[in-house]
Amino acid sequence: MSKAQYKWIGTRPDRPDGADKVTGRARFGADFNLPGQLVGKVLRSPHAHARIRSIDTSKAEALPGVKAVVTAADFPDQPNQIVPTGEMQVNLRDITRNIMAREKALYEGHPVAAVAAVSDAIAKQALALIDVDYEVLPHVIDVAEAMKPDAPLLHEHLITEGVNPPPTKASNIAKRIEFKKGDAAEGFAQAEVVVEHDYTTQAVHQGYIEPHAALASASEDGQVQVWSTTQGHFQVRGFCSRLLNIETSQIRVTATEIGGGFGGKTVVYLEPLAIRLSQKAGKPVKMVMSREEVFRASGPAPGGNVHVKIGAMRDGRIVAAECRVDMQAGAFPGSPVGPACMCSYACYDIDNVHIVGFDVVSNRPKVAAYRAPGAPISAWAVESSLDILAQRLNMDPIDLRLKNAAKKGTKTAYGVTFNTIGMVETLEAIRDSEHYKAPVKPGYARGVAAGFWFNVGADSSAAAHVGEDGSVTVISGNPDIGGSRASLALMAAEELGVDYNKVRPVIADTASIGFNFVTGGSRVTFATGLAVVNSVRDLIRELKVRAAKIWNVDPDGVMWENGMAKPAGSNVGEFEPLSLAQLAAQAGRTGGPINGHAQLNVTGAGPGFGVHVVDLKVDHDTGIVGIGRYTAAQDVGTAIHPSYVEGQLQGGAVQGIGWALNEEYIYNTKGRLENPGFLDYRMPVASDLPMIETILVEVPNPSHPYGVRGVGEVPIVPPTAAIGNAIARATGIRMTDLPMSPPKLSEALDSAALKIAAE
Repeated sequence: MSKAQYKWIGTRPDRPDGADKVTGRARFGADFNLPGQLVGKVLRSPHAHARIRSIDTSKAEALPGVKAVVTAADFPDQPNQIVPTGEMQVNLRDITRNIMAREKALYEGHPVAAVAAVSDAIAKQALALIDVDYEVLPHVIDVAEAMKPDAPLLHEHLITEGVNPPPTKASNIAKRIEFKKGDAAEGFAQAEVVVEHDYTTQAVHQGYIEPHAALASASEDGQVQVWSTTQGHFQVRGFCSRLLNIETSQIRVTATEIGGGFGGKTVVYLEPLAIRLSQKAGKPVKMVMSREEVFRASGPAPGGNVHVKIGAMRDGRIVAAECRVDMQAGAFPGSPVGPACMCSYACYDIDNVHIVGFDVVSNRPKVAAYRAPGAPISAWAVESSLDILAQRLNMDPIDLRLKNAAKKGTKTAYGVTFNTIGMVETLEAIRDSEHYKAPVKPGYARGVAAGFWFNVGADSSAAAHVGEDGSVTVISGNPDIGGSRASLALMAAEELGVDYNKVRPVIADTASIGFNFVTGGSRVTFATGLAVVNSVRDLIRELKVRAAKIWNVDPDGVMWENGMAKPAGSNVGEFEPLSLAQLAAQAGRTGGPINGHAQLNVTGAGPGFGVHVVDLKVDHDTGIVGIGRYTAAQDVGTAIHPSYVEGQLQGGAVQGIGWALNEEYIYNTKGRLENPGFLDYRMPVASDLPMIETILVEVPNPSHPYGVRGVGEVPIVPPTAAIGNAIARATGIRMTDLPMSPPKLSEALDSAALKIAAE
């Protein structure tokens, strides 16, 4: 069915949760309370690296009003076992040490103890009474420094994986990965033009407005209830079950409304602590991070160093490409270096590619996912180098990319062969856009970059229930961050042929619907959407059975069309159609409640490609960059709700602009974060930004009945390089370190001016 034939898909109705959110009625993590609840607080290490000799909690426990104190001794040690967490992998042994330091504190802000008390003031007083004997150790923050043989060692047991023969000495390099296609050395021997550069990026925060919060209530019979701001309440249940040795069936987790996550809320921090405190105190415990705690102790996106080498012929055809990524993992292994490597050249069809990546630990918080984790870092380097190549070849940057664009049948360096994709169409959309065709205004310069993300499917469950009045409730198990309730309801309405306003989407807790993987990887509208579609189809099969009973015909003699059961075949014209409401009214005498269910491990996620173009100007005195115009084009498969798809593109672009121009974690010589708040951690605000124009390129994903592709990850991948490329064309200076903040850019401009003057 073409999109023009859809009744609901592609329309822009109000989102089901909209009214509650704009009126303040929606309940976020910190809004939940229970009678008799206690306040939970965490004592955090002031040191970047320190051995914990001892912890004395006796004074805190004796303080009136303190009901429970926990340390690492209250959490069973875990095996050396890798488990998925959103778009990344983590080790259970590391998770239990991240939620509560054991042998050592490995970063400033690392939890070392927690208390539950009757008031906030008493909880804070109790923390001050806990005596921790630290042996302060040398620390390392920078990824390059951490890789040196004589660097301070975080983990004495950490032997680099992926090296043959295996090393015999521990280091901070957790893993080496490698991808090859063709023969890169042979390709470079053929190349007529070679571009080679080094790039760096810094750690950045996801910038979600709502801090982490959890409320836990453990009852005497062993049952535990948790309310949490999370991107995956099933994942919270799973981690808490493992970390606390509690049966999964004993834990019920409800996802609250979420004030942003972007990957940063796919892990657990407070939930296991709140549960254990509640178990010890016998009362509910509520914990909420301060903004400073969010910055110091939750996972940012990593920084990293990237080396890129690209070889091409004079006609623009790329014949060889290399990339090396050294990526910060934070205190424990598990950076997104794999996706960074895999995404680096995925936009292009290149015969000879060699990519190597290193996962490196340092005395920083364990990193977490952040929209297309890893991809913006490698894209910053690759797309900047492509712009240098375009300038050397005197080629239009879009034409260079079109000449090398991936298409159906392209085999990637990581082994996948693309099916139907929209890289070429997206490049053409920018090339043919009014923005790109318009002349660059005096004083401005233009930059272009592309980006890629795999998108994922994974485990999803859904149910559809017909109400007594003929309305339909669609139940899923994924927290809604970007409008997925509306998208799921639109697909259900389309499939059933009923009015969108007759469909009520509900996000159920972990005890009320089957397992769902996290809201991450741009999977929900695609994968959970497919589960919803299948549950509705199961519902329709049951509706046809009910109509057949009413008419006393075989179910094959019933068809479903436009929200009604109609006679089919030889029965046409013999019976009047039955509406959903009519079938619901007779459900009691045709078999009882009318429900549909679906559960599946979804595959076939269509990868996404995006191309961004930006016009900007640079103040040569201050280094301040002013963005005048910005357009993001992306292959979105089918835009189920175009407004929310556009919002994803705009939001990703804005976050990428912040990453490009201002955002970074800044550490002092003691390994302490100097900007743990929005005042000093400079995120873009409305006055920093133009209107972000969007172009929705719709190349339907053949693996989904409505052509859905995930859209939330790709938009953050191109902005840094697009902006860097425009800055280079505006100033003649190629910035290779993010962020390209006013002080850095001003210094580069001054250095260039002094060099010219000296010559």
